[in-house]
Amino acid sequence: MTDFEKAARNAEAAMRDVFPPTPLLRNAHLSEMYDAEIYLKREDLSPVRSYKLRGAFNAMRKHPDTSLFVCASAGNHAQGVAYMCKHFGKSGVIFMPVTTPQQKIQKTAVFGGDSVEIRLTGDYFDDTLASAQAFCAEAGGHFLSPFDDDDVIEGQASVAVEMVEQLGGLPDHLVVPVGGGGLSAGMLSYLGNACQYTFVEPAGGACLRAALEAGKPVRLDHVNTFTDGAAVGQIGLRPFERLKGVGVANSLTINEDRLCTTILEMLNVEGIVLEPAGALSVDALKDLAQAIRGRTVVCVTTGGNFDFERLPEVKERAQKYLGVKKYFILRLPQRPGALKGFLGFLGPEDDIARFEYLKKSARNYGSVLIGIETKNAENFDRLFEKLDAEGFTYQDITDDDLLSQFVI
Repeated sequence: MTDFEKAARNAEAAMRDVFPPTPLLRNAHLSEMYDAEIYLKREDLSPVRSYKLRGAFNAMRKHPDTSLFVCASAGNHAQGVAYMCKHFGKSGVIFMPVTTPQQKIQKTAVFGGDSVEIRLTGDYFDDTLASAQAFCAEAGGHFLSPFDDDDVIEGQASVAVEMVEQLGGLPDHLVVPVGGGGLSAGMLSYLGNACQYTFVEPAGGACLRAALEAGKPVRLDHVNTFTDGAAVGQIGLRPFERLKGVGVANSLTINEDRLCTTILEMLNVEGIVLEPAGALSVDALKDLAQAIRGRTVVCVTTGGNFDFERLPEVKERAQKYLGVKKYFILRLPQRPGALKGFLGFLGPEDDIARFEYLKKSARNYGSVLIGIETKNAENFDRLFEKLDAEGFTYQDITDDDLLSQFVI
């Protein structure tokens, strides 16, 4: 047994004084869908609804004489630090991006109580991180990184310790989401190469893949913050030292719109609430379907801190990805019966979800912004065929991000 394995086991044992193990549950719906034994390691059921309190606990227990802890977090690490500051009786100053969902901010305040102060700064995590580190240096506190810290990595490895005990051995395939790399580095360091891995990232924050391709951590030019729990601009130096040998073939990037279909599926079919980062491993099964048939697979659902005010956006993105909702601008003749003629082209499964008249002059044509929902993506092919046959002029703007920002 390596020193790291011993340390991870010691950390997991010490955690039992604070919270119980998270469940490892076979999911019948996914198992049947993929003809495999699919288990979910439910980190979304921890006291802070994510695995982040593990690393925070381990780091704090190793610094018993430290009175002030400082961190930067998009939300889940913040909640873990706040929870543990209150548990250990420590003071904490928590920096969060101003774009952090309100639900995560409120929960952080609840978990930390009078032990923590929350400061909102920066639109992106890297800006927030710089502010936190500058404050920490000035105040003389201990900076607690969400992932680039050996104690944190060791604490996150407790997920693997519990999983092996609960499963009674190793899975054939392990699917782990990656943000800054703390969880994936901890689990790989504990389990070694005894099973097959897939490390999953959002397409708009694939910092591990970028590092693997470059041979070193590199900063992404742009980060899509939708999957806020895993949207990191550069993988941690310490995690990458442990992950640098995994190979690009074992990494997978997930389209954020497709991810929304899985969030809705798990909510509507299974009653499981997952935040975008927490759904990454489940969504990855769509790409792994052939490889995992007949095998035992564990997906780590890393978090369930979902702000339900985001549900309309998630539904909209899922519908657009599935092709059952589109927006387009229609050039409509200014004559009696023109609108009625267009409405006659709609089928029994087509619903108008948005209608806005955009005419700004006395010309003979006016523009109409129309959003249409349907039950089958093929219905749009029939609609557009009818419009083309009747000589209507229209522009599909569903996937035009720039134009959509102004008119939708």
